[in-house]
Amino acid sequence: MVAEIPGKILHDEEVAARAPWSHVVEAGNTLRIIDLMGNQAVDCILYNAHDPVERYSSCETIVAQRNIFLETGTKLLSTEGNVMMTITEDTVGRHDTSGGACSCESNTLRYGHHTKHQHACVENFILDHAQRGLGKRDMTSNINWFMNVPVEADGSLGIVDGLSAPGKHIDLRAEMDTLVAVSNCPQINNPCNAFDPTPVRMVVYR
Repeated sequence: MVAEIPGKILHDEEVAARAPWSHVVEAGNTLRIIDLMGNQAVDCILYNAHDPVERYSSCETIVAQRNIFLETGTKLLSTEGNVMMTITEDTVGRHDTSGGACSCESNTLRYGHHTKHQHACVENFILDHAQRGLGKRDMTSNINWFMNVPVEADGSLGIVDGLSAPGKHIDLRAEMDTLVAVSNCPQINNPCNAFDPTPVRMVVYR
């Protein structure tokens, strides 16, 4: 069941499985990302909408929060140490910012050369960035919403079944005008999407 949007809807769009999406969320407004079918990973990069040289930093965020996982109350910090967005509501409980975005190259390394042709998040970001005057050099550390990446006993990162379910969501309040770029992850080689990518819904509200 999808929770009611608690404000005036400014933008409402369903993002197809495997597709990219981007939108500027103005300061004070909130972006709600809804996992429509459950267990769908959503890769995300944040940029200062007026100066994309300033962008999300997983390092700054992890150090400031003293936590490698993102959850309610987490402040998402930029490369300049500024708060870009704040997680104000989260019905999932844990999100990853360490695992990075899948690429054709990483697919080959992890799953075999036969996966080289498969579409990946890096390609989604490049496609979307091109429409905004950005390129591959502008890619930076990303967030993996709804993705469960535990730290194993030997210090390695695991990728296991997600904690999300149909209708689960996360709310992100913009603390500055923020360009949010998303890849609705096309990965089919590990459990992050239950091996079956599905649509998500993006709602901006005030």
